[in-house]
Parts: sequence; structure tokens; C-alpha cells
Amino acid sequence: MSDLPNCPECGSAFTYDDGIQLVCPECGHEWSRDAGAEPAGDEAVVRDANGNPLADGDTVTVIKDLKVKGASAVVKVGTKVKNIRLVDGDHDIDCKIDGIGAMKLKSEFVKKV
Repeated sequence: MSDLPNCPECGSAFTYDDGIQLVCPECGHEWSRDAGAEPAGDEAVVRDANGNPLADGDTVTVIKDLKVKGASAVVKVGTKVKNIRLVDGDHDIDCKIDGIGAMKLKSEFVKKV
């Protein structure tokens, strides 16, 4: 018997190894070997643009000019944001930025200091 996992999409037992990923011949779904590996604990790990894990209270730097919706303000590259809070959702960082106020950021546009 094969020690490969069943397909997460259709449940087929006929999965095969294709080098760097696993493939289901029935539905065509492809996934990485470690896709089923969950991080320790029940929360997902939020990572910055460089792949470093973020935590509540961290300080981050903005890596791209970000337009602020509903205002003519722009968060400039290099803006340092202190004491972030991680939240669920698309914009996973809740913070206060000097001169702008409270806002939410996506973790893909910041890097850990």
C-alpha cells in the first residue's frame, strides 16, 4: 500500500508523487507535501513580506507606498509602525500610524524590524 495521503479535493486514494508535489489523477488537483501540515496551535501564522513570523506588539516597516481609502493621504515607504495587533481577515494587521490614525494593513506590504 502507498503511504501517500488521499486527495484533499475528491478523496481519491490514487494520488501519486510528482517530484516536488502530489497529484490526483482523478480530479487533477495538485498540492505540496507539507500542505496538510498545520502550524502548532490553532491559529495561523501571519508572515511579513520576507516570510518572518509576526506577533502582537512587533514593530514593522512599510515596504510600498499605500493609498489610504477615503482620504488623500499616503503611507510612504519606510514608515515605521509600532505595536501592531494581529487580526483575522484580509487586512491582518491593526495599527495606528502617526499622522494618519488607526488603520488596517496587509502583512504582505510590511517587513519586520
